[in-house]
Amino acid sequence: MTSLLFCKGQASTPLKDNMMANYVPIYVMLQLDIITTDNILKDKAGLEKQLKQLQDAGVDGVMCDVWWGIVESKGPKEYDWSAYKTLFQLVKDCKLKMQVVMSFHQCGGNVGDVVIIPIPQWVRDVGETNPDIFYTNRSGNRNIEYLTIGVDNQPLFGGRTAIELYSDFMKSFRENMADFLDAELFTDIEVGLGPAGELRYPSYPQNQGWAFPGIGEFQCYDKYLKADFEEAATNAGHPEWRLPDDAGEYNDTPDATGFFGSKGYLSDKGKFFLTWYSSKLIIHGDQILDEANKALLGCKVKLACKISGIHWWYKDDTHAAELTAGYYNLDDRDGYRPIARMLSRHYGSFNFTCLEMKNSDQDAAAKSGPQELVQQVFSAVKREEVIMAGENALERYDRDGYNQILLNVRPNGVSKYGPPKLKMEALTFLRLGDDLLEKKNFRIFKTFVRKLHADQAYVADLREYTTVVPLERSKPEIPIEELLKATEMHEPFPFDDQTDMSMGGVVNDFIDGLLNLIPFF
Repeated sequence: MTSLLFCKGQASTPLKDNMMANYVPIYVMLQLDIITTDNILKDKAGLEKQLKQLQDAGVDGVMCDVWWGIVESKGPKEYDWSAYKTLFQLVKDCKLKMQVVMSFHQCGGNVGDVVIIPIPQWVRDVGETNPDIFYTNRSGNRNIEYLTIGVDNQPLFGGRTAIELYSDFMKSFRENMADFLDAELFTDIEVGLGPAGELRYPSYPQNQGWAFPGIGEFQCYDKYLKADFEEAATNAGHPEWRLPDDAGEYNDTPDATGFFGSKGYLSDKGKFFLTWYSSKLIIHGDQILDEANKALLGCKVKLACKISGIHWWYKDDTHAAELTAGYYNLDDRDGYRPIARMLSRHYGSFNFTCLEMKNSDQDAAAKSGPQELVQQVFSAVKREEVIMAGENALERYDRDGYNQILLNVRPNGVSKYGPPKLKMEALTFLRLGDDLLEKKNFRIFKTFVRKLHADQAYVADLREYTTVVPLERSKPEIPIEELLKATEMHEPFPFDDQTDMSMGGVVNDFIDGLLNLIPFF
């Protein structure tokens, strides 16, 4: 019998080989500054050499940020795609596919950011006279890496709303990249929805002093979100309710605050606030993904949305770090399934981070639970019949990290008789550079690629292992009340203890050490 692999709401394509249903493609992230702030492709010859190394290793493609702050830097609707066109042609010539990110955020201020690429100056100029266009914490500190969702529908940017800024950018991308879209160079268009491109609030900014494992701070004290909350509270019959003033500071622990330590988050007021705060985030993502769908309608791509793996304090009753980021997730309330349900109407892919992490990697004091978090999220996403994808949050080039990723992309192992019960659609790997291409690291990485492919040879045609269909128009909007019905918590699907595609362990590391001494290995 021919096996089928499909995504909800779109036509399926038969797979030619049952084992190919286990194939997980890998996309390696390009350097953050591969396009300079002057809109020039950096070291084209050097990059071409690296891309060919990836292609020789069996890598399926690369991922690239398309920075708003570079393309539209000269002024409103003055788009310059020239450097990206050069980059995309180079990747195409190297016979690799691409995931691209519509990066409406600033690069700089988060973990792993090695360069500064701000949002366009003409947008920041609006903030000079109206700083409330930026996310704001209770102390009044502004975060300029992404516009607050409070201005999503405010015509403050030369008569355009923030949503219209993002929409026009994506329409221009479609118009200018038509040849590459027609050639099916792009497999996924990930839509940036917040800081670091993630659908979340900037609750843990390093550039404001946050350090792991601080609980972070709520980011809803700009005048637009403050007014929105007060209106919502009044409509709910509580005009006296205000935003929290006892939720602590960036590096507090939950028990050091009134909102978390004294169980304020469980009060009627606390529940109302958290529902409002998390719902605003979901609506924000839904609006922009709807614009992305309209811009890319008919293209043979999947839309994607990135969700941050906030694993610290996951094993604390409060889940404080998740709550400040906008994920209203508790032991008895699923904060991720409503996001997946929203995403389902756009035929989108749910891209989740921290696949490489084990609980034992973290300080016990952080009450961290990356393994349980990934298991919960994967289960929630699959229950909504949404495509699941993932990436590592931090750079790892060791067998332990690879084995954990392999377990998470196929939690119940390889199936010889068709699609496995649980499998991620793709892995995005952090990151291309000298560390990855170092002799020992790259030798191990090649084995990792083969294991992701379920010991199958590299396949250039995506249709061998997944569906490639024109993007359909998003289904009708799902009312927020219906989305919130998905908060009921269920037992997660069982995960195996270890991957059945293991890279080995200590013995293999010892052998690697010996091989590294041999010049031609």
